[in-house]
Amino acid sequence: MPSTDETGQATRHASPAGSTPPAGPPADGAPAGPGARMPRWLPRAMVLALALIAAFQLGSWAFHQLTGLLINILIAFFLALAIEPAVSWMSARGLRRGFATFLVFLAVLIAAAGFVTLLGSMLAGQIVKMVEEFPGYLDSVINWVNSHFHTELRRVDIQEGLLRSDWLRNYVQNSATGVLDVSAQVLGGLFQLLTIVLFSFYFAADGPRLRRGLCSVLPPARQAEVLRAWEIAVDKTGGYLYSRGLMALISGIAHYVLLEILEVPYAPALAVWVGLVSQFIPTIGTYLAGALPMLIAFTVNPWYALWVLIFVVVYQQFENYMLQPKLTAKTVDIHPAVAFGSVIAGTALLGAVGALIAIPAVATLQAFLGAYVKRYDVTDDPRVHGRRIPRAGPARPARLRRLWARDPEQDRPGPDGSEGTGDGGS
Repeated sequence: MPSTDETGQATRHASPAGSTPPAGPPADGAPAGPGARMPRWLPRAMVLALALIAAFQLGSWAFHQLTGLLINILIAFFLALAIEPAVSWMSARGLRRGFATFLVFLAVLIAAAGFVTLLGSMLAGQIVKMVEEFPGYLDSVINWVNSHFHTELRRVDIQEGLLRSDWLRNYVQNSATGVLDVSAQVLGGLFQLLTIVLFSFYFAADGPRLRRGLCSVLPPARQAEVLRAWEIAVDKTGGYLYSRGLMALISGIAHYVLLEILEVPYAPALAVWVGLVSQFIPTIGTYLAGALPMLIAFTVNPWYALWVLIFVVVYQQFENYMLQPKLTAKTVDIHPAVAFGSVIAGTALLGAVGALIAIPAVATLQAFLGAYVKRYDVTDDPRVHGRRIPRAGPARPARLRRLWARDPEQDRPGPDGSEGTGDGGS
């Protein structure tokens, strides 16, 4: 038995000369020696972390690459919701759902094609007329400048100066080089339009099948919530389009009256153009809608273009601050401030597309969440109606009036030194 000390631990024997004692296991928390192995879980953890980082990078790259497609699908979904009432109405009367969807799209396509053809022919005729009469406009402007500023300008000199200027040459060269870019943008826009139409057709024609497929992976309680949300989205999107159509009608009538007063040609077509473009193209629709009537009015009288510009600006302010908030709040059932804020937020997130679908999306979300918010009866407190309750302060004026009206004889001390009560006072 080896000898032990007082603590009961065994004493170590002296190692022989030239040999090192065997190293014991490292204490808890102590660093391992140079020959220690790494834990078995560390390589797996490193591989898992690298795999997660790679998956995140791949997902981020794929999302950025598919952003355009996702936006097109979102537009197609809201377009399918917009035509859902018409398709369901026709389907309930015996037509197949796919054929009913085809008829709705055909009617929209015929109306759009007719409007674009009419507007294009009108615009082409007015541009030709404007080009033919441009020398006369230029002569009138030159005569006005010469008469008011005592100059001797001539149309020939101005035309030669424009033809020989460097900026015109650079503009022509840049326009020639930008033809391919414009063509590529036009083709890209047509492809996006075709994508939206196809997806919206599938969403509308296969709406019941899509709902059944979505509900088949959910429990019955969740299925009812999904179907309710779908129905609310259809109602709110239809209400939003109704409000936009009503505002387009009001805007078209107002601009038609103005153009008829000014005797501008093609007033009905221009009024329809202003109504549709100003309401269904967000952010820049107002400026695009007002530019064409101004151009046509300029061919009649340059001052008429100024009157059209003033009317467009004034009507836009009336629509933004009075007509649109009230009408949108009634048809979509959201507060005007919420509607305005949702448009700004949608524009910041998705641009023009976000501005177009922000109001029906917010209205759908608000109506759906309203069923899960518990509401209580409001108290009859006047502060609820905006009336303030007077605060109860110290009645100092009343005390001062009582002290002022008090008889001084009452404050005199009596013969025995007590406080007097006055004549006949108790």
